[in-house]
Amino acid sequence: MEKEIYIIRHGETDFNKMGIAQGRGVNASLNALGMAQGAAFYQHYKHLRFDKVYTSTLQRTHQTVQGFLQDELPWQQLAGLDELSFGIWEGHADTDERKQVFNRILQCWNEGNCDLAFENGESPNQVAQRLKEALEVIISADGEKRVLVCMHGRSLLILLCLLSKMPVSRMTDFKHQNTGLYRLQYKNGEFSILEMNDVKHLEALASLTAG
Repeated sequence: MEKEIYIIRHGETDFNKMGIAQGRGVNASLNALGMAQGAAFYQHYKHLRFDKVYTSTLQRTHQTVQGFLQDELPWQQLAGLDELSFGIWEGHADTDERKQVFNRILQCWNEGNCDLAFENGESPNQVAQRLKEALEVIISADGEKRVLVCMHGRSLLILLCLLSKMPVSRMTDFKHQNTGLYRLQYKNGEFSILEMNDVKHLEALASLTAG
């Protein structure tokens, strides 16, 4: 079985702009720039014949691919694609205490302790497990040669480690921005990343983000 998989991070929200973690518990909408990013992606890639669209259950992914959904493409929401849960720190203002907690946990993850979670949240390894299950749904679906997947920043970092057969602790090796595109090929049971964080569709928005 062979598939072409286009994976993008959702468009910008005000929480992204303020550097506040949304996780699974804050179901924020896109801001004006985020909607424009999603529209720009649609305009750039609407000529492709996607057989299906996959998103998380959170509305920021739905809004990002709104153009494709309005074209009435088949659409499936997968909870496995949801963002990592940051527990009690979701939506929390960027205080000194929050910075200390995040820095400590992120450092532990980088050092390999990916079973550690924020209080009442999820660990990277827990997210990796549900991402594997979501990925299996996507690759096992018959008759879908080219699909579009919209998901979230941290969960996408973890997924890229899985696809690259790298330890989850190396998730920060990857960098991406809102609506950055990863184009993958799945063939003979193996994934190849053909493009990474492609944002050429955002060139038309340069005037909006300048200044």
